[in-house]
Amino acid sequence: MIDYPAINPEIVRVGPLAVRWYGMMYLLGFASSYLLVRRQIKQRERTGIRMPGSARGPADRTLRLEEADTLYTYLIVGLLLGARLGYAFFYNFSYYLQHPIEVFAVWHGGMSFHGGFIGSIGAGLLFCRHFKVDFWHAADLVIATAPIGIGLGRLGNFINAELYGRPSDVPWAMVFPGGGPLPRHPSPLYEFFLEGVVLFVVLWTVKGRGLRPGVLTSLFIILYGSFRFLVEFFREPDIQLGFVLGFLTMGQVLSGLMVLAGVLLFLYRKKAS
Repeated sequence: MIDYPAINPEIVRVGPLAVRWYGMMYLLGFASSYLLVRRQIKQRERTGIRMPGSARGPADRTLRLEEADTLYTYLIVGLLLGARLGYAFFYNFSYYLQHPIEVFAVWHGGMSFHGGFIGSIGAGLLFCRHFKVDFWHAADLVIATAPIGIGLGRLGNFINAELYGRPSDVPWAMVFPGGGPLPRHPSPLYEFFLEGVVLFVVLWTVKGRGLRPGVLTSLFIILYGSFRFLVEFFREPDIQLGFVLGFLTMGQVLSGLMVLAGVLLFLYRKKAS
């Protein structure tokens, strides 16, 4: 067992206002993704290389550099709304059905990755439809950078001593504040490594290999869902839900559906002309 490195969740506090590491991780994740998307667009515009399957008509074109700011405004709003509503629907529906006003109390915690992902997709579709941008090209640009934000978010979970793992006697187990006296798997760090580091390396490595638009997005969906499904075996189930389908948690059910959707999308985009 190793000691949990207790870090103050607050970076700085001024009166009632506090800057927290978790919020800072969100900010750094969005900023990193935004800068890397701009870099990809600049590289494409500088080289003049047309992406595989690139549209030729003005009604269905690739993303322009000056549109990145607007795209990220859409995505941030969609992700935050989706993450909060997804948590309320997937993880604590009965409570929020009785206390609907609490859905807006984001300071009480509770965000769902799967809900945020759905919200981001919806926001991206709205943006692309309004500005007549090819959705799959834009999705591939953003999705290659998404693991950075996911990984940073998991570090924020670790600093907050939340989403900790199940009791374990592995040498690297930790006693988490609020997790009782038993040492546990540091599951946020597992997710940081798989969903953040490994997923980013894989996507960033294959993104320039002539993949048809949408294939990179399908790979993200498959790999994230697989990694999350695996880590859930080491993560403590949500106390208000426990196991929802035999030995499976809600996170595993949603991730399993995600993998299925990713495989179907992969097959569909591979055949797309």
